[in-house]
Amino acid sequence: MREREEARFTSQQVIALTGITPRQLQWWDERGVVKPEREGHRRLYSMNHLTEVAVICELRRKGFSLQGVRKVMRFLDREIGKGLAEIVSRSSDIHLLTDGTHLYLETSARQIVDILKNSDQPILGVCLSDAVRQVRAGVTSGKANTSVTSPDYRRRAKKVS
Repeated sequence: MREREEARFTSQQVIALTGITPRQLQWWDERGVVKPEREGHRRLYSMNHLTEVAVICELRRKGFSLQGVRKVMRFLDREIGKGLAEIVSRSSDIHLLTDGTHLYLETSARQIVDILKNSDQPILGVCLSDAVRQVRAGVTSGKANTSVTSPDYRRRAKKVS
């Protein structure tokens, strides 16, 4: 576990593992959406950075604007306080739910059902644990995550942006 926490990933590895385009990753870096470490001109990403990129990709795929993504990431930082990669490894599934106004972070199926039942608006849900597990599986196997890099995903992402 200690070795995985200290692992650093290059931009090319992040691209292969998450399906983000090189330009999008660079743009997020320039805007401070994700803040990698620097070693000269190279950007190096920790497992927590890699997890953040995967979660942001999932949020964008579900139609979140960049402003919405920033709001969610601030919320997660406040609520979790530690990197998603650390929390998910010790916890059950973590679900992010939103009705467009409120954000909920839940681990209990009962809590999720209560939110769904009591909402007057449609609820969008993202399983943060799944995004983390996909990235970890890609790191462990050394392969890129093909489900995110499909051409269909790229077309939808362009329409939403």
